[in-house]
Amino acid sequence: MGFLLRREEVLTVEQLQSMLDDSPVRAAQAILIAAKAGVVEAQALLGQILLQGRGIARDEALALRWFQIAAQGGHLMARNMAGRCLEHGWGCAVDEAAAARQYRLAAEAGLDWGQYNYANLLATGRGVVQNQAQALTLYRQAAEQGHAKSMNLVGRYLEDGQVCTQDLDAAVEWYRRSAEGGDFRGQFSYAAVLADRGQVEAALEWLRKALVDGNLKFLSTAQKALALANDPQIRAMSAAYQQRAQHLQTL
Repeated sequence: MGFLLRREEVLTVEQLQSMLDDSPVRAAQAILIAAKAGVVEAQALLGQILLQGRGIARDEALALRWFQIAAQGGHLMARNMAGRCLEHGWGCAVDEAAAARQYRLAAEAGLDWGQYNYANLLATGRGVVQNQAQALTLYRQAAEQGHAKSMNLVGRYLEDGQVCTQDLDAAVEWYRRSAEGGDFRGQFSYAAVLADRGQVEAALEWLRKALVDGNLKFLSTAQKALALANDPQIRAMSAAYQQRAQHLQTL
C-alpha cells in the first residue's frame, strides 16, 4: 500500500523504512501523515519510531497509543509491541497480566514473536499461571517458523528433559539452528555443546559471535560460566566477555 509524502511522490512503507536510515526526520513526518490517514502499517511504524526517538521526539506513552491503534486494525506485531510496553512499563505502568493478554492474542493469530513473548510469561509465571508445558508448545510453534530465540529455548527444554522426554541429539540440533539463525544465546549454547565434545576451535568461533551481539545481562552471566571452563582457551574468553560487558555499561 502506498501513501502520499507529497502530492507528486507516493511511497510504500518499505520505502519509508529505507528512508529512515537516510532522512529520519523527513520519513517520520511522512509516517505521521500516513498513520493519521489510517494506514495500519504506518501506525505500527510510528509507534516504533516514537519508542526509539528516531526522527521524532521520543514519547513512549504515545508509542503505546499508536501500537494499540494499529493492533485494533489487525496489525499483529503492533499488538505484540503493545504487550512489550505493558510488560516493561514503557509509557505506562507495568501490567504483566495485560501484557500477557496482548501476547496471547498475537500468539493465537500465529505471530512468532507473540508466541515467544507469551511463552516467556508462562515459563516464569508472570502475569499468568506458570505453565511450562504450554510454554514449550509455544516455543516450538515459534521455532518451527524460524524464530531463533525460541529454537534455543526448545533446545534447553530438550536438554534438561523438562516437561518433555530428554533428547540430547534434538537439543543440539535446535541449538545449531538457533546459532545459525543469529541468536547470541543459541550461539553460546551451541558453543558449550561443541566444547564438551572437544571441538574447541568451532566452539571459540561461536563464542566470538555471541560476544559481538550479546547484551549486558547475557555477557555478565556468560562471563562467569566461561571462567569455570575446563579448556584454557575457552576459559580465556571470560576476560573478553567481561571487557565487552564493561564497555556496554559505559554506553
